[in-house]
Amino acid sequence: MTLKETLQQIKSASRTKLPAETAATMSRTTEQLKASGVTGMALGAGRKAPDFNLPDWQGTQYNSREILAHGPLILSFYRGSW
Repeated sequence: MTLKETLQQIKSASRTKLPAETAATMSRTTEQLKASGVTGMALGAGRKAPDFNLPDWQGTQYNSREILAHGPLILSFYRGSW
């Protein structure tokens, strides 16, 4: 099974556990984002990201170019309410 198929399976299984109103809101919002054209602005697989600076949790700034000079860079975004 490919990663895409696995993610689709997880998505389908999780939708069955959501209240109908929540699932409808998520679907509607996804369609609105697609219709806005924002997905066309996202970098595709294999594309190089522009240089950027981001702060850590203490406010220290990190530059992607400087990090990449030492090896690969992994950037992970977390969404939550902690």
